[in-house]
Amino acid sequence: MIIKGHTLSLKVGEQHQGISLSQCLKDEVSASKPIIHFWMEHQKVRLNQKPAHHAAKVSEGDQIIIDLFETEESDVTPEYGELEVLFEDEHLLIVQKPAGRPTHPNEKRQTGTLANLVAFHFQANGEEKRVRHIHRLDQDTSGTVIFAKHRLAHAVLDQMLSKKLIKRTYMAIAQGLFQKKKGTINAAIGRDKHHAVRRRISPTGQSALTHFEVIKRNKRLQMTAVKLQLETGRTHQIRVHLSSAGHPLAGDTLYGGMREHINRCALHAQQVDMKHPFTGEQLTIEAPLPADMAELMDNM
Repeated sequence: MIIKGHTLSLKVGEQHQGISLSQCLKDEVSASKPIIHFWMEHQKVRLNQKPAHHAAKVSEGDQIIIDLFETEESDVTPEYGELEVLFEDEHLLIVQKPAGRPTHPNEKRQTGTLANLVAFHFQANGEEKRVRHIHRLDQDTSGTVIFAKHRLAHAVLDQMLSKKLIKRTYMAIAQGLFQKKKGTINAAIGRDKHHAVRRRISPTGQSALTHFEVIKRNKRLQMTAVKLQLETGRTHQIRVHLSSAGHPLAGDTLYGGMREHINRCALHAQQVDMKHPFTGEQLTIEAPLPADMAELMDNM
């Protein structure tokens, strides 16, 4: 597979001799039926330099060229504001979400979210695109968020996330002093029947696995800075797991944390490690600690 700008090209291998173009696209670039239908409808795929039908049979050595460029009406209201871009190319955008800003709107024409800033960013760059977030962060959490810039990137990145091929590293400041330097919390998480938002440890909930490593302890403040990696991505996973271990995040009043030293949940999605879904380049994208957490870390 060769990627150049918005154009993706590939040669049919021996293993795909005689199969349909549609199946070849599904196997080679992880394209779903709706994506392939869109490509065919808009004549985005050429087989040996000619427009192709999805049922056409391919032969070893055939050349397939896909035009990934799309013009779409944004489904999010563009809103001017400061957006910290950490990485961007024709296929994906990785930005830093500030604490206090929701990831995406929950209703039509809502503003004030990270997605609104991304929509404006696209518009300002002359790109007519939908806003497609790959994952989200809680409103109080800061850090890296990945957006796809076209429908194939969205599908491939979703698959990578579900297959744990996108590694996300978090930094947190928790209350109390951890006894272990490293460890894993393995406890299923479910809804709290007595609270609309809160989650809790529940044997009937979804499996959840969190790895932690202590970075710094402070006896005076009775706080521990920890680096965390998730094997699963449950709602409020880090917050629930650390609270259940007796170490709620500083500032996280929903799960027992206190706001004596920071006025929001002290959690930051610090780093993303992944292979670029099309170029294969190894990406390590880091979002610097925001001022409130950096200051608290300095005082520890």
